[in-house]
Amino acid sequence: MSLEELIVQYGYLALFIGTFLEGETILIIAGYLAQDGILDLPLVILAALFGSFGGDQTFFFIGHLKGISFLDKRPGLHKKAAKVFSLLHRHQIAIILGFRFLYGIRNVTPFVIGSSGYRPLRFFILNFLGALVWAITFACFGYNLGTLAERLLDDVESYEKIIFSAIAGIALVWYAWRRIRKHKSNTKHGTNGEE
Repeated sequence: MSLEELIVQYGYLALFIGTFLEGETILIIAGYLAQDGILDLPLVILAALFGSFGGDQTFFFIGHLKGISFLDKRPGLHKKAAKVFSLLHRHQIAIILGFRFLYGIRNVTPFVIGSSGYRPLRFFILNFLGALVWAITFACFGYNLGTLAERLLDDVESYEKIIFSAIAGIALVWYAWRRIRKHKSNTKHGTNGEE
């Protein structure tokens, strides 16, 4: 089942779960489907906001409870965690607001922030604001991608599968590129790729 089919079948729940786990791709597709009238853009933004916010709050509290000892058991995360600690030391607010946009350290960042002793209420507020900006940005990107396609093509209905396939293809290439890069990095550093 493709991401589009998942979203069409399960709607905002699929989007919530996808963004809870990571989800730029699923959010862009949901934005496109909102432009097509299948979903409602404000509800897409809300589902993505609460999915992303909820996921990162969960990872923050796991880091808060488990601490650095959790990282010590996962050598594959040391390099990313060290990078996050360094960035967090220099740019706390900017990192918390913008980590969703940073490739390579997005998933480990809330955990590292939690394990650093950062105040939970302050993270809650900044995390909410960052999730809101992220949800609006990627949902609108998907929506505007559909609008642009509609303007460029006389009959977008007849080309909908091509447009979606192109979006899905780009997302797949991006995902594969990330995995290959991660695999090469893990192989080079002799890690097993645990996250």
